[in-house]
Amino acid sequence: MTSILTNNSAMAALQTLRGISGNLQQTQSHVSSGLRIAKASDNAAYWSIATSMKSDNGAIGAVSDALGLGAAKVDTATTATTSAIDIVGQIKNKLATAMEPSVDKKSVQEEIGQLQQQLQSVAQSASFNGENWVMAKNGGSASVVSSFIRGTNGTVSVSSTNYKFDTSSVGNVLFGTNAAGALDTASGILGSKNTTVNASVFSLDISKMTSGQISSALNMVQTALNSMISMNSRLGSISARIDLQTSFAHSLSDSIQSGVGKLVDANMEQESSKLSALQTQQQLAVQSLSIANSSSQSILSLFRG
Repeated sequence: MTSILTNNSAMAALQTLRGISGNLQQTQSHVSSGLRIAKASDNAAYWSIATSMKSDNGAIGAVSDALGLGAAKVDTATTATTSAIDIVGQIKNKLATAMEPSVDKKSVQEEIGQLQQQLQSVAQSASFNGENWVMAKNGGSASVVSSFIRGTNGTVSVSSTNYKFDTSSVGNVLFGTNAAGALDTASGILGSKNTTVNASVFSLDISKMTSGQISSALNMVQTALNSMISMNSRLGSISARIDLQTSFAHSLSDSIQSGVGKLVDANMEQESSKLSALQTQQQLAVQSLSIANSSSQSILSLFRG
């Protein structure tokens, strides 16, 4: 039976067209955004996981930046310590020269004095972002961010590596500072007095010293050198850990990004093939709807006289 009020064929064709148009719209969204799951309604579980991991990845990126800042602080301190080691090595050489009785000790002391002033300049200049790791207050500390941690229970935290300052003669700073933060040339590896010589590397004056006293000063300088070498080694170990953590953070970030991509990214080859198929289906559905709508026109021929 053919009815001019109800066209079942047209309704069926229209329903098919609606379904195809909906799928086509979804596929076009996947192609344009590159995402298979762009919102919670697409897949609530995967969207939730991907959103959390993207947030963690952002935090890891911030930690990587903080690691870079920490590395700069440590590198600045390492550079200053290395320079100080070279300068104290020159002082050691001057003392060895002064052991010769015929050498003018006052002339040698003038050279040593210039080197001592350079040590002070190096210590005061070794500041990065307002922090100085070679000139600090005894008992104080500095820290650098080392990692971002997500616990199995969903909690998150950031861990740090601490570096406590020791201003003794065998400590880990070149000079100490007073309560006001100003340079204290009477503390630290270079400022602490040796009881035998009654002087420090920084305050040493050999102008009136005997050969025996200079020999004692030479041993004192060597002790300071050993302490600075140990200090540089500790800074180097922190720098190595920061480098390892930075490399790990970059690899971890890449892994998380890849994992999130596997959850929510669209397969572009598959979506391209699906898009072509849906476009063809849409054209056929439109053609079918047109045929279904035109079938009722044949009724008019029955009423022609």
